[in-house]
Amino acid sequence: MSLRRLAADAGTSTTAVYSLFGGKPALVRELYVEGFQRLGDRLEQVPRTEDPLADLEALGHAYRDSALANPHFYSIMFGRAVPDFAPDEAALELSKQCMRPLREAVCRAIEAGLLVEVDPEEIVFAAWGLVHGLVSLELNGSTPGAGERRAARYSRALEHSMAGWRR
Repeated sequence: MSLRRLAADAGTSTTAVYSLFGGKPALVRELYVEGFQRLGDRLEQVPRTEDPLADLEALGHAYRDSALANPHFYSIMFGRAVPDFAPDEAALELSKQCMRPLREAVCRAIEAGLLVEVDPEEIVFAAWGLVHGLVSLELNGSTPGAGERRAARYSRALEHSMAGWRR
């Protein structure tokens, strides 16, 4: 990602970008933060129901929807689109906070006796790893099928992965 190209695509100058952000690292940080804010907002919008397992599946779909709607942000958040970028502590903390709805749903499912009694972070890590991997493959064009077939495969993967954590 070159600052010159980014400025040209935005219809502005590199001087304007430097004036607003102080340079490329600060601009990339803001894109990283914005990506996690969008993801966190999408996950927060998932309704909490009486069925935490259904909520977990809905969160998995919200994660995918967010990534597919914001592939450029996703590449900055996870894909090393800017190889020399490293988020600061505040940005990293925001990235962790966006998984709060997932943690809450996992804890509710454990408390309801639906999932095994383990450290909830074990299940959060596995669930996030699954959706992240599937979405990354899809964004890279590495998943079979298209449209509804691809979405149905994603749903089955979510369903079956949680089956392994059931009590």
